[in-house]
Amino acid sequence: MTESSQRTVRGVLPTVAIVGRPNVGKSSLFNAIIGRRLSIVHEQSGVTRDRVAAPASYRGRHFQLIDTGGLGMMIGEKRGVDVWDQAIAAQVEAAVESADLLILVGNVQDGLQLLDEEAARRLRSIGKPVLVVANKCDNPAYAAHADEFSALGFSEVFPVSCLHRSGIGRLLDAVTAALPAVETSEPAPETAAFADAAFKIAVVGRPNVGKSSLVNALLGEERVMVSDVAGTTRDAIDIDFQLEYQGEMRPAVLVDTAGLRRRGKVDTVVEYFSAMRAQSAVERADLVLFVVEASPDGVTAQDKHIAAMVEKSGKGCVLVANKYDLFQDEHKIRALEAELRRTLPGMNYAPVVFVSAQERRNLGTLLDLVAQVLEQTELRVPTGVLNRVLADAFERRTPPVVGAAPLKLYYASMTGATPPKFLLFVNNPKYCAPNYLAYLRNALRTAFDFTGLPILMELRARPKKVESFHSAGRSRSPRSGRKR
Repeated sequence: MTESSQRTVRGVLPTVAIVGRPNVGKSSLFNAIIGRRLSIVHEQSGVTRDRVAAPASYRGRHFQLIDTGGLGMMIGEKRGVDVWDQAIAAQVEAAVESADLLILVGNVQDGLQLLDEEAARRLRSIGKPVLVVANKCDNPAYAAHADEFSALGFSEVFPVSCLHRSGIGRLLDAVTAALPAVETSEPAPETAAFADAAFKIAVVGRPNVGKSSLVNALLGEERVMVSDVAGTTRDAIDIDFQLEYQGEMRPAVLVDTAGLRRRGKVDTVVEYFSAMRAQSAVERADLVLFVVEASPDGVTAQDKHIAAMVEKSGKGCVLVANKYDLFQDEHKIRALEAELRRTLPGMNYAPVVFVSAQERRNLGTLLDLVAQVLEQTELRVPTGVLNRVLADAFERRTPPVVGAAPLKLYYASMTGATPPKFLLFVNNPKYCAPNYLAYLRNALRTAFDFTGLPILMELRARPKKVESFHSAGRSRSPRSGRKR
């Protein structure tokens, strides 16, 4: 047993960070280890900018895996440095600082480069265990050159082909052997069960409305990059945090997403994949923080498009009007809220909160609303209570006659909770006018609140005659199928 494998960490999972120069296949290795396509992979260098983290497991050992951007400059280099290089280097430094084990990736098809040697010098000075991976050993000819990376001065080189998934198991054997043990009697929190139990919150909006600034403000640290340049965020970045709920801290996940532009303006493959990741984040979220800019000009056409996407997803939503510090007048803020309600009528179920991510104002109100939506997702309406509320609604307002007869309600039940879904058995669904269906939906919201959650209602015709399975069994004589 190595010295590193004897180390223990109390109560937290060990962390593994993947580092290296640009375009060596760090994101491909990350996706191969976690078993799904989370990081965007593209031949263009510098695609990954922020730290992308995900739980990983191998033979019963659990750890947190971090993908990082490429280290594209030498120490002290200033001339010819890309605008993102310094920001990426800061993200890599934060990942290295938090890691228990580092995986240094090189590209065997390019051979050993000066930037590989520079990255090795940086990691060696930190004193943490390092595993060297020679990636892109896609055939024996390339694999034969993997030993070239032994010159970096670490004990062993692991030839890997992410394309063919070869060498991954041997690498993970070394990873788990080098990781510190976890001293805890409880199951590892970052397992798949924990990920399913965590309350997932996706932060979406068009470019430059302050999504990443809001994420950093809620976390209280500079976790993701913030820039005035549209398209700074590319991956959908899952970040674990704790949400106070009913006097306890509940596990939650914040998902920062790329800004969504109109489809006609998406002009690169990377941006297309970014948009796909953002839409996927909405689909797997329990709640969406839809960030718009608090502006007297109102919402844009793209805001309306995103609102339609959120509404179609059926997810809970809180409208976050960011940058409201530019409008301190209370009358202007009320006017802005009225404008939001007028231009986004499909979002009338979503509460609005005005915040300033830059000045960290009203974040407590936002978190209170998030906890309130979480509480509403746990509400189950008893069938008897539901039918009494709907019967009272019918009595207060008679449904208009649409078609041959007025709408009649026979029975209703709650069939889902996130979002709340109700099944109403009626004489004929075609007899229900759209405005009356909206009236019934509002009656349920008045009775049970459902803050931030859309209410879905399905009307189904009650069968005129339900045949008993007993009579169905006697309908045919055992001899009826025989010929006389």
